[in-house]
Amino acid sequence: MENRLVSEILNLKNEKDAIILAHSYQPPEIQDIADQVGDSLQLSRAAASTGSSVIVFCGVRFMAETAHILSPGKRVLLPETDAGCPLADCIEVQALRSMQEMYPDALTVLYVNSPADVKAESYACCTSANALEVVESVPSDEIIFAPDRNLGTFVSRKSVKTIRIWNGACRCHATADMENMRAVMEEWPDAELLVHPETPPEVWELAHAVLGTGGMIRHVAESCSQRFIIGTEEGMVYRLRTLYPEREFRTGGNIYCPDMKKITLQKILDSLKNLGPVIELDSEIRKNAYDAVAKMTEITG
Repeated sequence: MENRLVSEILNLKNEKDAIILAHSYQPPEIQDIADQVGDSLQLSRAAASTGSSVIVFCGVRFMAETAHILSPGKRVLLPETDAGCPLADCIEVQALRSMQEMYPDALTVLYVNSPADVKAESYACCTSANALEVVESVPSDEIIFAPDRNLGTFVSRKSVKTIRIWNGACRCHATADMENMRAVMEEWPDAELLVHPETPPEVWELAHAVLGTGGMIRHVAESCSQRFIIGTEEGMVYRLRTLYPEREFRTGGNIYCPDMKKITLQKILDSLKNLGPVIELDSEIRKNAYDAVAKMTEITG
């Protein structure tokens, strides 16, 4: 059944002039058929540069919206419209405007895990890979950082700028199971623990390195270690095993995002057959968000 679906998807992809982009948290069978697997920054750049007329985005809604912002002339498909992000849902335009009124000298750096209309209110967007570099590039010594408080705290510890941090969080990372991490570390005492900056600061104290998903990939490539415990969404372990089959990887912290698992092979096939559901944004919001998102893609973390 799975082989038949994969064959149909690949045939239709060519027929429809489509590219399949998948986040590293997607299920293994989705990663396997994707033209590119990566983090938000890598996928944003791929969406902006692709020559394909159709983008099938295997991730969550804010990611597909970002692809549409960068490639308005392409048809961006999100095979499961219910694939959302609780972190993105915790910030709204009016609330951000109220914070901006409180700190009129600050410029807003918005984590890409946010709605398009809020991006339109920001100076620059960032990903976990380049958050510090984006903050440092902003022409202001005072920054509003939203919506993830843990990533904002991580940046504030490395920057001399005044960072005003929004009180939001990724539920999956913010509730990482530290006892599970400790138990796995006891079982694998020779392993490095790599954790995502969306996890709380107390988790960082356990870790050998605090990195976004792209940073984890680079770190493994440069490390002499053979074993790694991965403190981010479990899909990342499959990505690392695929890239480095000679190394060993385990999850740490029981971090699982149900929204990242909502897209299936059947939904991708249906999406290609129907060329929908299509991501559509108000043209004014898209135009206003473009500059902030474009700044993000120009800076490497």
